[in-house]
Amino acid sequence: MSVFTKTILYTGPDGRACWREESLALTEGKPQARLSPLQQSGGYQLRESPVGFRSEFHCTENPQWVFILRGHMEIGLQDGSSRVFSPGEHFYSADVLPAGAAFDPALHGHWSRQVGSEPLVTLFVRG
Repeated sequence: MSVFTKTILYTGPDGRACWREESLALTEGKPQARLSPLQQSGGYQLRESPVGFRSEFHCTENPQWVFILRGHMEIGLQDGSSRVFSPGEHFYSADVLPAGAAFDPALHGHWSRQVGSEPLVTLFVRG
């Protein structure tokens, strides 16, 4: 069976952002072009971030797919680790503030930044 690897940025039990991967079975389509089951979405937005862009620590307000269309995007976590995503790569951002918690920038969320010499262009698709 063919599968798609879904890289997920999520909020762990301790309230901190972390990564995990899940497999999404490609059970539809034809043998030469396998598809996942149709997924629901709540709209999409395109964003261009200029050279030098960097956010503060924040949580995702609404879980969403993030697709890198141009440039490079780095995501940093509270533990000091980071990952860089390049054009054609993606992740599912579900790092939401835990229910009932007040945002603490020393504990919750992640930061993002544009990397390299060209602006970052991303596509956000609400999950």
